[in-house]
Amino acid sequence: MKLNIKIGTLALGVMLSLAMNNTLFGQQTPTFTEYNYNPFIINSAYAGLTQNTEFSLSNTGFSKPVEGSPTSFSLSGHGSLNRNKIGLGAGIIRDEIGVTTSTSFFAAYSYKIFFDFKSNRPYWQLYDAGVLSFGITAGLQQYQNNLTQLGIIGDPNFSQDISASIPTIGLGFLFNHASFYVGFSTPNVLGDALASDDNLNLNSPYYGYFGYRFFNNIFEDLMIKPNVLLKYENGAPLQADINVAVSFRNKFEIGTGYRTNNSYNFLAGIYLFDNVRAIYNYNLATNGSTLGNTHGIIISYQFGNGYSID
Repeated sequence: MKLNIKIGTLALGVMLSLAMNNTLFGQQTPTFTEYNYNPFIINSAYAGLTQNTEFSLSNTGFSKPVEGSPTSFSLSGHGSLNRNKIGLGAGIIRDEIGVTTSTSFFAAYSYKIFFDFKSNRPYWQLYDAGVLSFGITAGLQQYQNNLTQLGIIGDPNFSQDISASIPTIGLGFLFNHASFYVGFSTPNVLGDALASDDNLNLNSPYYGYFGYRFFNNIFEDLMIKPNVLLKYENGAPLQADINVAVSFRNKFEIGTGYRTNNSYNFLAGIYLFDNVRAIYNYNLATNGSTLGNTHGIIISYQFGNGYSID
């Protein structure tokens, strides 16, 4: 049997029909809150970019609207050394969809080159004005496919469960300016080359994203942040996330977005006690998806002055 493990969100019923054609899905595409409010989870080059060490916890799909629908949990942290030139971080991501579970552990390293760009930006913006960062991750993915739980009798392809360990090497690039940022990353350039099970055919995604920060002296307490995330994976259609958020002096923000042929996203966030940021995300499924609508939350803690601007 040849298994193609791809990233996606499918209902259990759809997954069953795909499984019969030897296709299974493991890790999912990061949600609106994860890659916008914890970019480190998809790009190691972001490690150490924040003013202080930051830890983030996220949980998406915890409401389980449909049995077998995707859920995702992540815990990560990153900080900087050597006058912010070096970033270090680590994380764990656990995804479940249907009978498939993927758990990934990784450690990250980044190196930064700083530029002294002059740019009009709000005094409360917490990003360095000009940074070119390169990142690399090393980790391990554990896949577990409990095919016997599907109850398919008489088909040898579903007569036993499958478990595989996959070493991973990820790469990331990020250029951050006061007004915009652009990045590129992939979580595993090795694919399934070192997988412990020869029956696995792992397709690794490639992410490219771009964002802009609109700021005007007339409305100096507001920042409008549109961004686009593109995801390419061999054998799957190109996916685009188009999002926009409005931030008020790092006190609260709201946003919305659209994922092509998949869903609409809505978020609301608030900054608490200077050091804590909580973002709630609601995902509204489109095109008659059987997955239902999902809820997500990400909570981040930043040491030192945190997200405070005072």
